[in-house]
Amino acid sequence: MHDIDHFGETQTFSTAAVAAPSELAAQSGRRVLIEGGNAIEATIAMAATIGVVFPHMNALGGDGFWLIRAPKGALHGIDAAGFAGAKATQRLYREAECETIPARGPLAALTVAGAVAGWEAARQVSLSIGGRLPLRLLLEDAIRHAREGYAVAASEERYWEREKGGATLAALTAVPGFMEAFAIDGEPPRAGDIRKAPRLADTLDHLANAGLADFHRGDVAREIAVDLERLGSPVTRDDLKRFEARRAQPLSVRIGDFSAHNLPPPTQGIASLMILGIFERLGVAGAESLAMHHGLIEAVKRAFAIRDRVVTDPDRVNVDLDTLLTPEALSREASAIARDRAAPFPLKSDHGDTVWMGAIDTQGFAVSYIQSIYWDYGSGLVLPGTGVHWQNRGMAFSLDPLSRNPLEPGRKPFHTLNPAIAAFDDGRVAPYGCMGGDGQPQTQAQIITRYRAGMSPAAAVGAPRWLLGRTWGETSTTLKLEDRFDPDIERGLRRFGHEVEELDRARRDTFGHAGMLVRFPRDGRIEAAHDPRADGGVSLGAFGI
Repeated sequence: MHDIDHFGETQTFSTAAVAAPSELAAQSGRRVLIEGGNAIEATIAMAATIGVVFPHMNALGGDGFWLIRAPKGALHGIDAAGFAGAKATQRLYREAECETIPARGPLAALTVAGAVAGWEAARQVSLSIGGRLPLRLLLEDAIRHAREGYAVAASEERYWEREKGGATLAALTAVPGFMEAFAIDGEPPRAGDIRKAPRLADTLDHLANAGLADFHRGDVAREIAVDLERLGSPVTRDDLKRFEARRAQPLSVRIGDFSAHNLPPPTQGIASLMILGIFERLGVAGAESLAMHHGLIEAVKRAFAIRDRVVTDPDRVNVDLDTLLTPEALSREASAIARDRAAPFPLKSDHGDTVWMGAIDTQGFAVSYIQSIYWDYGSGLVLPGTGVHWQNRGMAFSLDPLSRNPLEPGRKPFHTLNPAIAAFDDGRVAPYGCMGGDGQPQTQAQIITRYRAGMSPAAAVGAPRWLLGRTWGETSTTLKLEDRFDPDIERGLRRFGHEVEELDRARRDTFGHAGMLVRFPRDGRIEAAHDPRADGGVSLGAFGI
C-alpha cells in the first residue's frame, strides 16, 4: 500500500508524458510516445489497456469523453456517450415491476457503449495532425495482457473486501458470466493474482485487423447484439449501428490568470467550471486555509443546484450554457455564499467507477480523457461471445416521465464524467481530472486551486481531500474528510455548520484517483503526477520520455 501521507516528488520529463491510475496503462502510453506517437495515440493505447486490466472501473463496454488541446489553443471535444436502446421503454420496466432502473443485470445494460467509437473519433483527429501509428500497435499491449494474463490491481481487491457479504456484491455475483470472468478459481480476486481474458483478447485482435468501427457495425457488433438480446438487454443491433461518437463544442470560463475548459452536457462539465468561477469571485487568497475549503464547498453546492436543473441529453438542453458562465452570473452565485456559515445540501450522488488519463506530446498536443462503466463492474453483464462487459450508465435515468432525465429510447443519460484542461496566460497547459461520480468536479476544483496557489502537481494531487455528498452506496450527505486533514480546518468547518465525517485511509478510494500534467512553454518540459491513492501512485502512474 502506498503511503498517502507522502505526496512524493513531481516527476519532470523533457519532451512528453502520460498519467494514468494503472502502471500497465501508463506503460502502454509511454511505449506509444517512444514509438513516435502523439498524445492522442498514447491515450488510445492507455484506454485499451486499462479496459482490460481495470475491469472494476471501466471496459470496452463503457463510455468516454475526450478534450484535446492543440499547441496554438484550438480545442476538440468528443462525446462518446451511448444512448438508451430502442427497447428501453418505461413500459418495459413497469412490466418488470421495477420501481427504479436496476443496478445490475441485463435490464441495467440499457445504453449503447460508446467508448470504442470515441477511440475511433479521436484517431481521426490524430490522423488529421499527422498521426501515423497503426491501430494494431495501439492495441498491442491490451491484446497481450488479455491473452497472456495481467496482475489483478490492488484497488480491485479493495472493492471485493469493502463489499464482502453485502447486497451490492451479491447482486453482481448473481449476474450471468460475472464470476466466470472476474473470480480466480472461484474465489474473490487478490492483488497480484494473474487473470486472463481470452475472449476479450480475440475481440481486440479482431478490432486491430478490421478497425474500431467493427465494434458497432461489423462482426463484433453482430456478436454483441446476439448476446445482448439473448441475455435480455434492451439494446439492439440497430442501436449499435446507429451510434456514432459526436464532436462536442467545449465550454470555457476565465479564472484569473488561466482559462478552464471542459465539456457540455451530457457531462457535468458546466458544474466543474462554475465551481471555479464562483470561488474565484470570493477573492480567497492563499491555499490550505479554512476560507479556501469553505469557499470551494459552498461553490460546489451552488454549482450542483444549477447542474441538476440544466444537465440532460445534449439535444434537450433548453438553457444557453454560456450565460451560466458569464462574470455576472458567477458573481451572483458567489454573492449568495456566507463566508462563515454552511448552506444546506440536499443534493444526491452515486457510486463512481471511472478512470482519468492524460497525455502531452512533443508537439504540445494535450489530452484529457475519461472513460467509465458507471458503477463498479457496470451492469456486471459479461458478453460470452466477445468478453466485453457492459456499463450500467442508464441508471442515471429516472422512471418518472416528468423528471429532468426520464428514460426514453435514444436519449443520453446524465454523465458525471468530465475531462478538464487549464491553459495559463504564461503558456503552461495542464490537463487534469479525476474519477469518482459527483466527486469529480469537487476534486478537480481542489487540485487546480492548490496548483494555482503554488503547490507542485504531486502535492496538489496528493494533499488530503474532502467530498460532499453520498458515495459508495451510503445514504449520508455529510462532508467527508480524509483523516489527514489539518485539525484546525476540520474544527473550523464544523464551527461553520458543515456536517463533517472523517474517513480513515482504508476508505481512500472514496476520494477518487486524480492526475495532472503541466507543460511549460519555454523548454517544453512536462511535470506529471498521478494519485498516490491509486494503484500506480505518483512514481508508477506517470511516465514520459
